[in-house]
Formats: sequence, C-alpha cells, structure tokens
Amino acid sequence: MRKYFVALVLFNFIVLATYASDTTHVRINKKPAEDNAGLKLPGGFGAVIVADSLGKARHMVATPQGAIYIKLDRLLKGKGILRLKDTNGDGVADDVKSFGTYTGTGITIKGDYLYASSNSEVFRYKLDKDGEVTNPDAPERIITGLINGRQHNTKSIVLDDNGNIYVNVGSPSNSCQLIDRGAGSKGIDPCPILDSAGGIWQFKADKADQGYSEGVRYATGLRNVMGLDWNHTINELFVIQHGRDQLDMFPEYYTAEKNAEVTAEELFMIKKGADCGWPYCYFDLSQNKKDDPLRRGGATTGGLSRAHGAKCIIILYGHYVPCKIP
Repeated sequence: MRKYFVALVLFNFIVLATYASDTTHVRINKKPAEDNAGLKLPGGFGAVIVADSLGKARHMVATPQGAIYIKLDRLLKGKGILRLKDTNGDGVADDVKSFGTYTGTGITIKGDYLYASSNSEVFRYKLDKDGEVTNPDAPERIITGLINGRQHNTKSIVLDDNGNIYVNVGSPSNSCQLIDRGAGSKGIDPCPILDSAGGIWQFKADKADQGYSEGVRYATGLRNVMGLDWNHTINELFVIQHGRDQLDMFPEYYTAEKNAEVTAEELFMIKKGADCGWPYCYFDLSQNKKDDPLRRGGATTGGLSRAHGAKCIIILYGHYVPCKIP
C-alpha cells in the first residue's frame, strides 16, 4: 500500500498527515507522532511535524521521490524556495536546502521542471532523475512584467497537458471603485483593471521572457484566484476565487454580519474566454445566485444589462451551474 499525504502549513510549521491509499504516485512512509502533532484526527489518520521555523510559507508541491518544495512569501535567510527531504523515514525533514532570491506564492511540477512564481514573474528549474533542481542559481525566466499591486499580487500557477501555463493575476483592488475600499465610493464602468489583472492568463511553458503581449487572457472577471488546478480527465481549468469584501461600506444596504454571510468564495470550472463577473456582480449565498449590488444602490458598477458568465461554470453542491446573472 502506498501512502497518501496531506501537508498543512500551520503558521511556521508543516504537518504531514497520512493514511493508506492506492491512488497516489507519491510514496511516503512515515510514522505518526504519538500526539499526532497536536491535532485531533479521524481514525486511520496520523500526523507528524515535518519542519518548523519556516516563516511564511505559501504553496507547496511534492516530487514522486518524496521531497517537498515550498514557496515562501518572505525570504528565509535570503532564500524564497525550500526543499525538504526525510532521509531516515522518521517523518522529520533532516535534509533541507534553499534557493531562489525572490518571494511569491506559486510552485508546481510538470514533467522534468519545477515552476515557481514571484509577484510579477514566473521561473522554471530543471529537475534530475532524483527530483533535484539542477540549476538553482540560474533558472529560466519564462514570464515577466505582470502587474504587482499592493493587494492580491500573488501569482498562483498551474500547467495543462499541452505545454501551457496558467497564471492568476489578481486585481489590485477590492471592487474597482473610484476610491478603493472607500465608504460609499461607486465603481468604475467599464473597469480598467480587467485589461491586465482580475483574471487568468495563459502562456507557453517553455518560452523565455513572455509578457502580456505574448500571453492570452484566458479568463476574466476573477477578483483573485489563490487555488487552481488542471483537471486532466476532462481537460479543463478549475479555480477558487476570493470573493469581494466590505459590502458594509454601504451600511444602508449591508450590515457587517450580512457582508460576512452572503459573499461566497466560488469554485469555477473555466473554459477559454470565460467571464466570471467581477467586479460587476458577486455570488450571494442567501439568494443562491449571482447578484448585482447596484440594483439596490450598492457597491460596484455595471447594472444587470451586462451578460457575465459565458464559459464560466460554478461548481455548486456538486452540480455544474452556469455562472450568469438571472
């Protein structure tokens, strides 16, 4: 039996939880700690602290050989990528290497390459047969010049099976208002941010120094996507959007409690050319549908005349729901 692992970043710690499975290609043979690293887990699970004092970790990826690569949002001793390996099977990373002089979020593996992002660029590193990076000090820069605003500047990444890489370019804004996060401030229509942010861009995975002009705006109307993955069975992109904040900047329509309860973090299946609606609408959990707050004098821009949701599908309660304003 192989082991399926779930790695959790808890503040400065990485905790590895394991249980028996036959579905993974990553072989992890670990003995859980007696106290399960302080976690309360269901039967069949165990946990061990793999490493601590890592700083602010973001995304991570594991090789088939069992090494874990981690992207840091803050440099640790001048480095932004960690490689952890357990060489004696006790579950603790006793072989730690670091490289890369940039911070960021995204990291993934495809074929013989490790891909990692800063807040404005994407690099790739060659891997050898043991899953070790061969060019830690001289990566290939494949994407450059992406918008790096003061918020939502992380660049999450994923690759498909046809040589393309997809990069989230988050909006440097909450809802494209005239005064960002300004109480009562109306939005800009049309929103100029969508030209270079608030969406997913597609680039070639093996071409150097691509900018916006070489890429394709694969999807728009996405405020900020932290989690994304490629479904290799149906050959489609899936993403999770961080929904808008602060509807209670319009207290005549939204209380703080309602703001916290009605806005959703949506899971989408996205086809090329999708428009998922930001900033003109958001998914309202209380109505179980997309909504336009301006209909009630609310928060952003647009009006119900805009047709959003083309090729953008919400995964709702296990069902595929067209992402459109009714």
